[in-house]
Amino acid sequence: MRFNTKSIHSGRRPDESTGAISTPICQTSTFVFDGYRKPKEHDYTRTSNPTRNVLEDTIAALEGGNAGFAFSSGMSAVATAIHLLSAGDHVISCDDLYGGSHRLFEQIMTRFGIEFTFIRLNDEEKIQDAVKPNTRMIWVETPSNPLLNITDLEMVSRIARENQLLSVADNTFASPYFLKPINFGMDLVLHSTTKYLNGHSDVIGGAIVTTTDKLAEDVHYLLNGMGTNAAPLDSWLVLRGIKTLPLRMERHASNALAIAEYLEDHPQVKEVYYPGLTDHPGHEIARKQMTGYGGVVSFKLKSDVGTFLHGLELFSLAESLGGADSLVEHAATMSHASMTPEARKKVGITDDVIRLSVGLEDVDDLIEDLNHGFKARSPSTK
Repeated sequence: MRFNTKSIHSGRRPDESTGAISTPICQTSTFVFDGYRKPKEHDYTRTSNPTRNVLEDTIAALEGGNAGFAFSSGMSAVATAIHLLSAGDHVISCDDLYGGSHRLFEQIMTRFGIEFTFIRLNDEEKIQDAVKPNTRMIWVETPSNPLLNITDLEMVSRIARENQLLSVADNTFASPYFLKPINFGMDLVLHSTTKYLNGHSDVIGGAIVTTTDKLAEDVHYLLNGMGTNAAPLDSWLVLRGIKTLPLRMERHASNALAIAEYLEDHPQVKEVYYPGLTDHPGHEIARKQMTGYGGVVSFKLKSDVGTFLHGLELFSLAESLGGADSLVEHAATMSHASMTPEARKKVGITDDVIRLSVGLEDVDDLIEDLNHGFKARSPSTK
């Protein structure tokens, strides 16, 4: 099946027991055994659940992996993946990653003996130089959050194989519709399903897709042991969203490109970050490994941040991304507030960086709304 068909028909659909075209929500904590030592396919929802299993099978099919696992949040998925490591292990991570992931790595997992090196993953020699005898994993976000840097996944996966490292790609920004990291050799793919896979800003969730039976066994062992699993209703909400993923991603991307081109020419904008622009430093790599460039646009603002944000109406000031409604955020005080000012400055997340999650509205209305923001005056000047 092609992607558009997979997004609707992957997993066990229609329901095998009832014929329901919409996957039933199996809202139960436990399942009755057939008898002593005779469990059915499911025995306890933390371990497995029919609704969650359909979501897991669907995401695995879309990413091209051998198994999928659904979690209670994107950070639950991140935390589970990091627990594949042991005390004393070392991780090479992209430097401008999501603030919550950076906080987990830098401030929490280091307390348990895991070491991290944060670098820009744009140079093979630099990555090879960062490999230590105890390095076990390379962690990638592409496009990255919030600066939309692009990493060459074939290069990273080759380095990982040469050094017997586990390669992990957070594919939240691109979604499997625009990028399939497994096709470029990555071992694990991770998602915050809160974002594009769900697409409606009404659920929190995460996912991991594996590529080998051993990884699938290890990830499920951690999911079950740590209790990081997704709930049945949350799984159903993500499943519902995935059915329209292809349609939504096309609109997100076309709107985002139009807005990026508009921002490029605006006198109050210093710099625009969007891999669909031909002058983006990662454009050629993105063109090689992606089929579209996503719905997030970031830029540096010359004028006052607060005045601009308060002048917007359609772009709601809120964290998160990937929903039908357009959102705007100030990365330094919102999604990346957990990073120290020094860490943000080092990677280029300065106080003038604005991140847009471009929604599904009419793009002319969105551009007009941005115009309102640029033309807004601070209360003191009115």
